[in-house]
Amino acid sequence: MIQITPHMRILVATEPVDFRKGIDGLAGICRRTLKLDPFSGAVFVFRNRLKTAVKILIYDGQGFWLCQKRLSKGRFKWWPNSTNEATRRLAVYELQLLLAGVDPSFHQVAPDWKRLSA
Repeated sequence: MIQITPHMRILVATEPVDFRKGIDGLAGICRRTLKLDPFSGAVFVFRNRLKTAVKILIYDGQGFWLCQKRLSKGRFKWWPNSTNEATRRLAVYELQLLLAGVDPSFHQVAPDWKRLSA
């Protein structure tokens, strides 16, 4: 089971990727395009060009997990803009809203009581 906690870094790729890629292909995108280490334990979130599917890549210390959600109809309404950065960091609640097809920028939550170190 994968548990995503507030201590984890959640990084969303702002540009779409080719969804024919599997674990090795997405890890290569992490290294070459995003300039990040796929073995860091961060949660990497990717989308396809049509905004109908999301893939999540996580390394848990023993191996990689690759999860995919494809919407049966409709598209993901929100995705971070690609303004000069290849990734955008999200909070756990923002990832949950994104996966539910909701725009997290319209939802306000209580501020963190104690800032978590990355």
